[in-house]
Amino acid sequence: MVIRVTLPDGAVKEVEAGITIEELAGAMSTNLRKNTIAGKLNGTVVDSNTPILAHSTLEMITIDSGDGLEVYRHSTAHLLVQALKRIYGNNVVKLGIGPVITDGFYYDIDIEQPLTQGDLTKIEKEMLVIVKENLPIRRREVNREEALALFGISGEHLKVELIENLPMDAIISIYEQGEFSDLCRGPHLPSTGRIKAFKLLSTAGAYWRGDSNNKMLQRIYGTAFPKQAQLDEHLFLLEEAKKRDHRKLGKELQLFMFSEEAPGMPFYLHNGMVLRNQLESFSRQFQQRNSYSEVRTPLMMNQRMWEQSGHWEHYKDNMYFTDVDDTKYALKPMNCPGHMIIYKNQLHSYKELPIRLAEFGQVHRHEASGALNGMSRVRTFCQDDAHIFVRPDQIESEISSVISQISDMYKVFGFSYTIELSTRPDDYMGSEQLWGEAESALQRVLESLAIPYRINEGDGAFYGPKIDFHIQDALKRSWQCGTIQLDFQMPEKFELSYIGEDNQRHRPVVIHRAVYGSMERFIGILTEHYSGHFPLWLSPLQVKILPVSDIDLSYALEVKQSLSEHGIRVEVDARYEKLGFKIREAQLTKVPYMIVLGENERTNELISVRKRGEGDIGSRTVESFIEQLLEEIQQKNS
Repeated sequence: MVIRVTLPDGAVKEVEAGITIEELAGAMSTNLRKNTIAGKLNGTVVDSNTPILAHSTLEMITIDSGDGLEVYRHSTAHLLVQALKRIYGNNVVKLGIGPVITDGFYYDIDIEQPLTQGDLTKIEKEMLVIVKENLPIRRREVNREEALALFGISGEHLKVELIENLPMDAIISIYEQGEFSDLCRGPHLPSTGRIKAFKLLSTAGAYWRGDSNNKMLQRIYGTAFPKQAQLDEHLFLLEEAKKRDHRKLGKELQLFMFSEEAPGMPFYLHNGMVLRNQLESFSRQFQQRNSYSEVRTPLMMNQRMWEQSGHWEHYKDNMYFTDVDDTKYALKPMNCPGHMIIYKNQLHSYKELPIRLAEFGQVHRHEASGALNGMSRVRTFCQDDAHIFVRPDQIESEISSVISQISDMYKVFGFSYTIELSTRPDDYMGSEQLWGEAESALQRVLESLAIPYRINEGDGAFYGPKIDFHIQDALKRSWQCGTIQLDFQMPEKFELSYIGEDNQRHRPVVIHRAVYGSMERFIGILTEHYSGHFPLWLSPLQVKILPVSDIDLSYALEVKQSLSEHGIRVEVDARYEKLGFKIREAQLTKVPYMIVLGENERTNELISVRKRGEGDIGSRTVESFIEQLLEEIQQKNS
């Protein structure tokens, strides 16, 4: 029977039913067959040896695509456990699960022997042996009884548990390569020989199925890439990430600290507070230019208000509560309700809108202790929050303006970004009609601005869809920071209104906006992005003055005074130490500029300047140096 196969470009191939994806790729070109590792048949990723039995759509999946890389890494996870079983024995190693994750994969195993880094090296060598064997990887469907018998006989108790928990009508498949087989949905590479570059990274403990009541297994993390050069680059970035870890740098640079007395709640030290104040000041400049009014709302409000806002129903498990005068109160997890109350405090005319309320608001959210992670995941943080109250006809122009503001701010830090449009979640509040209108409005803005974006189905806030900004740092990692959320629900909940041109009451729409998102998380990201080498305008300490001897100290203090009068953050190292020692110490603090003052500088009323990353850049007058610094600060170069 002849069937029609439609390709992504719209071309239609007429072929005999039963032809495999790999065979069709070969009929199209030898190179395509060589590069095809799987196929997307009618929207589902399947093995390359899958037969095409009816009229279908088909996309050839190559190893350099996102889907292809997932298949590649999934097969590398199977390669790992095949090597484990060869080394330690089938009866010693029992298999859990081995999914693909961001930038790699892991596999959970039940083995009594704790695995060391040396063991990982030994396992890698055996994996290379299996790659050279170029074993075909084949899928086989089995019935429930056969699957239970196969894994029951071999003592794979974790696999048996997985099979028993599958729906009765589930399709059960096994993948086989040489002597090894595993319960798996697939798909996989055609053979083990297609795996070229991989690395086992680390081990960790992991409860079976994430339940602390279950046995602790060993989790082996790994990564894999089609080319060795790609793997080498990734491993380099991982090492860089360790050096740049904001928890390590935060301690070294005295930015912030944590205490067991307040788990997940950062303490800002002086240097960290300077950094935070600079970020807030930078944001305020943008807000003032765009007519935002800064406000401050209480940290705690009563339960009745949280019920009215919808947070009680949708968010109470993440909130902290207390009783005051026999009334239950909650620490705010978000600033939105407080801004609704401020708006409602007085009557507004259509002529006043948009009204833009901004707040650097401290919020509290309950996070599990195991999820806490430096400044990246905390229990209290400051949001650079804003709520913009608009008429329906102002929605799109205002969102366009906010997108422009966020983009301009990110450029200063050297961040590129991608955009996601997150749509209605399962626990949404309000009507589908209003949600549809809100989602369409956001889409129209993005498309009118010709901004590329992807849809993130079901990840909107419970009160409205949102545009999320994912910034990319110096190590090419992606972080979700800025957000724009369109909300028809809160104005309804709080019965907000404005007097229209017709003298009747109308309902405004609210745009929620954040640029940094969490100040704490953004500071952590910036610390790693710059590796602690903050640009001059952000650096907690901008200039360190190093007098060569005690005789030069008086001149050093005069120079410091001149710099301080112009708002430059400066310190004098007055210790009785050798100059070389002082320079090395200053370099460890990553200060942008050092001034060295000796007899020659003192006599001629000059300063000798050293710049971070460049070393000695010569002598000049104090006045010219101040002028240079102020210009650099004004330009905010990254």
